[in-house]
Formats: sequence, C-alpha cells, structure tokens
Amino acid sequence: MTMLKQGRYQARLAKTSHDIAAAQELRHRAFFQDEAQRGLDQDEFDEKCSHVLVSDLKTGRLVCCFRMMELADGRGITNSYAAQYYELSALADFDGPIVEMGRFCVDPSENSPDILRVAWGAMTEFVDSRGVQLLFGCSSFKGTEAEAYYDAFAMLKERHLAPKRWLPKVKAPDVFRFAQRLRRKPDPKRAMRSMPPLLKTYLAMGGWVSDHAVIDPVMNTLHVFTGLEIGAIPPARRRFLQAATR
Repeated sequence: MTMLKQGRYQARLAKTSHDIAAAQELRHRAFFQDEAQRGLDQDEFDEKCSHVLVSDLKTGRLVCCFRMMELADGRGITNSYAAQYYELSALADFDGPIVEMGRFCVDPSENSPDILRVAWGAMTEFVDSRGVQLLFGCSSFKGTEAEAYYDAFAMLKERHLAPKRWLPKVKAPDVFRFAQRLRRKPDPKRAMRSMPPLLKTYLAMGGWVSDHAVIDPVMNTLHVFTGLEIGAIPPARRRFLQAATR
C-alpha cells in the first residue's frame, strides 16, 4: 500500500516498532478512555498483521489506526482474533484470499468525517492490491447492556444476517442471541443512531453479521462478527471507495 492522502490526512503502513507502539497507545486511549492510566493495547496478533496509520498532516498526530491480517483462504480463519469468540468452521470452506480487519479506532477527540474516508480508502487499496475476496472482523457497540441497542439488533436480524452457509456459531460463554430473542420491528431512525460507524459502513457495502452478539466485559463492548464479500459490494459504492484511493 502506497501513502494515501486526502485533505489534511494521510494513511500509510506502519514500518517500525515505534509506529506499532503509537498505534497501540492510540488503541488504549480509544478503547479504555475511562481508564485512569495511559498504556498500550497489545496482543499476540499484532506481529501477524499489517498496521495502517492515519495521521493529521498539520499536527503530525496519529488520529486513526487499524490492522489487517491476511489469510490465504478460509482454512486459516481459526487462527484469527475473531475465532476466539465465534465458531467459524462454516467459513473454512471459503475459497480465496481473506483479511481480518481489527482494532479499528479513531482518536476520541477527533470527529472529522475525512478520517474515515481516508481510512476506508486505505483499506480499499490494501484489499484490491492483494485480490482479497472476504473482509471480516468484529464490530463493537459501546457497553455491555444489550437493551440500549434493541432497535439496532432488530434491524440486523431483519436485514443483515449472514447467509446460512457462512453463519458463525456460538462459542463465547456470554452472548446475546438477538436473532432468537427479539420479536420487535426496528425503528429505523433509532437503529441507525445507535449503530456503530464502522458497522454502518460495512452494512452500506452489503456486509452481514452473526445472529448473536458477544458480551465482552474486558473491552466493555458488545460485538458482532461482521463479514463483507468484496464481490458483493454494489458498483456505485465500490466506485466511491476507489475514488478515495486516487
């Protein structure tokens, strides 16, 4: 992936251990903003991934980051971060290169939409340059109280569940089975207001989710497995994403 610029923001791949540490520090601030002490969010998957960094060209500050782990095909998916929480044997039959996108975060003090545009432009260039056919990861809702997101989960159930042949099964000990438990019709406005920005982008491109959410008290989140088959992205949306890479 070459350096990608849009407006005042630039995306590039991490090259040094200092780059990785900067991403880990931003992740800690984004994921644990209520924590009193600063630190690093790190795990054993970091060394297996390519890390994308988005910086503010005017200040030099890192404002967004995410990591991408490449797998030759679905047979390697059991080695992914998401496989710790979801039983993914159905996806082992996926034939073609796949990438897990994880630890996506934006500096809590930033709110420019251009940050997400350049981040997704970088993701698009990464995926296209490697011929990736499936992008997947975990999309997180803040907090662990599912009731606050009933309309969002009801909309996921009604419109965005994974195809049966790829549907992840339950593995984590504590989950909210929204596809089984919810019988309500979603209120579209409330659903979209509470939907995480990253998940909104996946869904707009034709993404799909698991039928349950994992309750993660360590990260203080509810998260759903999210998949996006690259060949299913609507042409207009694909053109929009590719325009950001030029």
